[in-house]
Amino acid sequence: MISKSNWIKISLKIIPIALSIGFLFNCKTSKKNPEQNDTTEWLIADILKTKSNSIHSNGQPKIVESPYGEAVQFNGIDDALFIKEMPLKSLKEFTIEMIFNPSLNAPFEQRVVHIGEVSDDRMLLEIRAIDNIWYFDGFVASGENKLALIDENLLHPLGAWYHVALVVSKNSLCTYVNGKLELTEPYTFNPIETGQSSVGVRLNKRSWFKGDIYKIKISPKQLKPKEFMSF
Repeated sequence: MISKSNWIKISLKIIPIALSIGFLFNCKTSKKNPEQNDTTEWLIADILKTKSNSIHSNGQPKIVESPYGEAVQFNGIDDALFIKEMPLKSLKEFTIEMIFNPSLNAPFEQRVVHIGEVSDDRMLLEIRAIDNIWYFDGFVASGENKLALIDENLLHPLGAWYHVALVVSKNSLCTYVNGKLELTEPYTFNPIETGQSSVGVRLNKRSWFKGDIYKIKISPKQLKPKEFMSF
């Protein structure tokens, strides 16, 4: 029979050991895989508000209200955001989505998102605007392989909110507007390893975008339309 005083002494010795074991177990289970690629989500209004040396605002992009929350308006002349990040690094496949509103009375060629190098390996979301309509252009350059998915017959009215997506796999490119497949082509893709990002213009400040952008999302895999972000 263990006396009450001895039981207290034993308990006091056991409790720290148990806590230590539990702490070690929790640390082990919460450890992340360093090779795991994460999803990148850019709420553009939050990026504009962020005070960081890795983010540069060009011109005077401004925050506006949208049906989804705060968005950022770009004037098509000199408004843009430059981000010292490379969210596509080492991705063997990916899906980039964007919720945006292209404006009326805009330039013909507009680069909305540019990730990678200026003229080497890169990915761009672009549009072409004529009168009151626009059409989508998803462009990827990987090594010697360059491909633009663009069709001037796939037209949409300017001045409305849209969801667009570019799905990149090891052997194909696909573009979507509002969840509907527009174009798909065979393509040999190798990961884009270096570069930076710009929103509202090409990285070398050519082909400015006029309109509003709410959100950009990059997933490290091919998504199906039912997996796209809500719109």
